[in-house]
Amino acid sequence: QVQLVESGGGLVQAGGSLRLSCAASGRTFSVLRMGWFRQAPGKEREFVADIVWPGGRTSYADSVKGRFTISRDNAKNTVTLQMSSLKPGDMAVYYCAAKTRPGDRYDYWGQGTQVTVSS
Repeated sequence: QVQLVESGGGLVQAGGSLRLSCAASGRTFSVLRMGWFRQAPGKEREFVADIVWPGGRTSYADSVKGRFTISRDNAKNTVTLQMSSLKPGDMAVYYCAAKTRPGDRYDYWGQGTQVTVSS
C-alpha cells in the first residue's frame, strides 16, 4: 500500500502561481511513477504531469507545458507541482497518484486538493 496526501491548494488570481505537494508513505520503494491529475466540475479527470520515480523523467499535458513544473524529492518521498501563469481553465480538484506496476494505470490516489483561479 502507498498512501498519498496532497497539500497546497487554494485560491489564486489568474496569472498567479501556486505550488502543490504530495507526500507519499508506505511501500514507496514500489513506486515507478508519480503523477498529477485534475478534474473540473462536469468534466472527466485528465492527466496533468508525471515523473518517473526515482529517475526524474517528466511528461506534461499540452495545456500546461511551459507553465507547470513537476519535481520530486526522493529523500522525502514527495512530489511537487509548481503552477504558474494560472488560468481560470486550470481550476479543478488536483489529485496526486502513484503507479507501482508497468502499464498506464495508476494504483494509488490522494484525496485531492482544490485549486480555484479567479479571473
